[in-house]
Parts: sequence; structure tokens; C-alpha cells
Amino acid sequence: MQAIRELYKIGRGPSSSHTLAPERACRLFVQEFGEHPYYEVELYGSLSLTGKGHNTDLIIQETLPGKVEIKWKLEWKEDFPNGFYLKAFNEKKELEHIWTVFSLGGGSIQVLEKDFDFNDEVYVENNFNEIKVVLEKKQWDLLDYVLSYEPDILSYLEEVILAEMNSVSNGLKREGILPGNLKLARCAKDLFELAKGDERLQIMSYAYAANEENASMRTVVTAPTLGACGIIAALSYYLVVDKGYTVSEVAKALAVGGVFGNVIKQNATISGAMGGCQAEVGSAVSMACAMLAWIRKENLEVIESAAEIGMEHHLGLTCDPVQGYVMIPCIERNSQGILRVLDSVHLASTLRKIKKGRINFDTIVETMKETGRVMDIQLRETSKGGLAKFYKDSQC
Repeated sequence: MQAIRELYKIGRGPSSSHTLAPERACRLFVQEFGEHPYYEVELYGSLSLTGKGHNTDLIIQETLPGKVEIKWKLEWKEDFPNGFYLKAFNEKKELEHIWTVFSLGGGSIQVLEKDFDFNDEVYVENNFNEIKVVLEKKQWDLLDYVLSYEPDILSYLEEVILAEMNSVSNGLKREGILPGNLKLARCAKDLFELAKGDERLQIMSYAYAANEENASMRTVVTAPTLGACGIIAALSYYLVVDKGYTVSEVAKALAVGGVFGNVIKQNATISGAMGGCQAEVGSAVSMACAMLAWIRKENLEVIESAAEIGMEHHLGLTCDPVQGYVMIPCIERNSQGILRVLDSVHLASTLRKIKKGRINFDTIVETMKETGRVMDIQLRETSKGGLAKFYKDSQC
């Protein structure tokens, strides 16, 4: 499995696969080949189908230093469904360099023509059952396991927690209309003000705040994606501001959540284009469940059970962003996701006092992968099905 550091990235919204990944690829392309006067970018898959709503073209044009032509394509000969060709031309408009870039989800990329160390395998274990064997043999906690492979990660994760908290605090202050054709009004601030004494509504407002920042192309964190950024951001803000945990303590919990995110990423997907929203919101809920259970000092059985429950009840969740914007139903979905976290951890800690669990985490990840595989392509971030198909402006 790759480094947990690769799972959490601080960057601009609204989409880790549609803005963060292309921006990252373009920056690396310029670093590799220098500046050129002309560029051409051919977008395929969901990058083409929903790129306008996600501002993919805008972020590419802002990142590349020359004149940029964007081409929206549908027929893609590569094996991975979500990607683009990035080309650089000289003054005579002769092609000099080309990269084939795959947007893997969560802002992660793979380039066919070049290997990057951030794609290196860091962890030897490939699933949670293998991890449990190591924990039992060495008498380790999940945090010990992470630090054995990434000993310096906690200082970075503290930066991540602060960025998440900033996305919530900033989102709770802002008012107005979110960018784009939907003309959707921000409501995190109003939700928070109406939530006096209602903890569940209050924590939902935190998720709204982070996701509204994401929709506004402001700085947020892939956790594990930007479409699902509000869930762990809301939990982190809640733990520090409302429950009095230190940033350092929550960063450790984030490392534990990253173990479960890595298992999902390794054995299924965190990409909405590959697996639907179960791969985004479902994964974020699962990771946040592990975080919350760990910081509450639950045992390994409860932590795994909570993460499994969090994913199990998002199986089949479609990715159907209206007009391609990470707004409807994405923002509301995050607010429901953080409640699923609270409920899943409470249920897991109670159930494991009564009986053993039947479904382990690896089984639910395998199930999610198969569910995504058989899910219709129209329901996987193409904006061709679901709410994206049936939504009418008059309903707003």
C-alpha cells in the first residue's frame, strides 16, 4: 500500500479527481519539461463529462504557463476510465512532449511515461487481515503500525487537521451564493446559528461549511477525496473545538483512519468515477469511524466493526452530481455522513458487548469494489443518471 501521506492532500476544491489531480499533473509536467508556448489537453471519461462543472478547464489554464487548448473527448483507448493527454508544443506548434495521465481519485495520479515516488508501495501488508496479524504478533496499536512505516507523518497530519479546521471555521462565517449555474445559497452559517443545543445539527453544519468551501474552490483536504472532504473535517473540528482534544491527538486518530482508507484504496477504489459515491462518502465515513473509535480508546474489534458498519451502509451509493457541480447532492450527503459516523461507532461499541461481528472489514471492501464494478456508468460521476438526470431548475 502507498503512504498514508498520499491519502491526505491540502489543496483547492472542488474535486480531487477533476481539479487537484490535473493541477498536480500540470505542475509536474512543467517541472519536468520547462515552460512551452502552447499546450493541448484532451480530457476523457468523467473528466470530460463533468469537467466544466468541476472547473477542470479553469484549473489547467491557470496552471500551465502558455496558451492552452482544452479538448473534451469521449472515446478513450486507455484501460483506466478517467484521464487525459497532456501535450506541450514549441513555437512552431510542433509536439515536443506528451504525458498520459490517469486521475485515480483523491488527487492521486499515475503517468504512463514517468514513475513518481509518491506512487511507491510503502506498506508491505495489503489488507486489514494482514495488518491484524502484525498487530497481534508485535502487540502494537494501529498508531504504532503507521509510525513503523511513516515515522515522521504526525507533523504533516497536524497541518492537515489545521487545514480541515480552517475550512470549517471559514465556511461557518461566509454567506452568499456558491459559484456556478445552480446559484445555490450557502447555508452552513445559518445551520450553525439554528443549532443551539442541537449537537447533531451543529456537527452537520461543520460538514456543510467545509463542503461549501470546497465548492467555492477554496482550500480543503482530500479525506480521502474533496467530494467527501466535509466528513473528517467536521469530525476533526468537533473533536478539537467541542470536545477539547488537542490537534496532536486528532492527528494520531487521523493516521489510524488512514489505515482504513489505504485498505480501501488498495483493494477497491476511492474514485467516484470508478465506484460511485460509496467510494467517496462511504470511504470517508469508514475512515472517520475508525478515527472516532480509536480516540475514544475502543479496542481493535470495535474500531474495525465501526469502520465496517460505516462502509456497509453506503454500499451502492451513486455519484450523480447535478450539472457536474460538487454541490447537489454532495454537500448534503456529507452532512448525513458525519451523523453515520456517530451512529456507527455507538452501534459498534454496543453490539460488540453482545456478540461477535460476522462481516470483517476486508469483506466489506471487496463487496464495495464489486458493487462499483457492476454499477451503471451513468451513476459513476458522469452526471448522466440519478439526480443529475431528473433534477429540474424549477425544483430549486
